[in-house]
Amino acid sequence: MEDIWLQVSNIGFPMALAIYLLVRVEKKLDDLTVAISTLGETLRREFG
Repeated sequence: MEDIWLQVSNIGFPMALAIYLLVRVEKKLDDLTVAISTLGETLRREFG
């Protein structure tokens, strides 16, 4: 039984941390995509 808890703690925490970080990175990538699209539209209007 102790081995099961040891495996859960060894695998569970890194897995939860990885999922949390991936969700945060995904949100940042979405924000960057919107910002780059907006920048492209602004440049087209100003110089195009």
